Amino acid sequence: MEKLVFIPNPPLGELRVGIMGGTFDPIHYGHLVTAEAARWEYCLHKVVFVPSGRPPHKKDYPVTAPHHRYHMTLLATASNPYFEVSPMEIEREGYSYAIDTVLAFRRIYGPEAELFFITGADAILGILTWKDVDRLLQECRFIAATRPGYQLERLEKVLVQGRHRIHPIEVPALAISSTDIRWRVKNKKPIKYLLPEPVEDYIYREGLYRG
Repeated sequence: MEKLVFIPNPPLGELRVGIMGGTFDPIHYGHLVTAEAARWEYCLHKVVFVPSGRPPHKKDYPVTAPHHRYHMTLLATASNPYFEVSPMEIEREGYSYAIDTVLAFRRIYGPEAELFFITGADAILGILTWKDVDRLLQECRFIAATRPGYQLERLEKVLVQGRHRIHPIEVPALAISSTDIRWRVKNKKPIKYLLPEPVEDYIYREGLYRG
């Protein structure tokens, strides 16, 4: 599969922005390692984390209130000068579709900016069902984070349509999951070292995930 190659120091005026979408319920080191790996591998000038407002793929799934997820994301990313957090999806009415977010970034950064949507490989497997997927693949590239040993053949069907717009990247920390962290909190098991300490403190202080 063809791989993008970028020069370390791009000409002035060229801007590459990563969009890290997700529920972040809660945000953890897997998300942070993925964002940093993508930033380094593809020479992104910044990565903007965008906590989802009402994720359409989790209509039957109870999601923690947006303000909690937004605050946890702010706490988790504060120490990295290349990371930012945008509330655009939690402030937007209705469901949070990737195409709406990408077009909003396009309006902010202009037609010359190169946009990269960072997400997990498993999410990419369902990209053909996403809203306005053809327009989405035109407007941005995708970075698909995979675990070590992930069988890239699973992406073959998707790559037929978006071969030059979807780029896998291996991230060791993806074994960490928000689902497991929520389960651990509910069952009074430790979550230390799975996510940043300020996020851990926030979860306990606000009484999140106790069921």
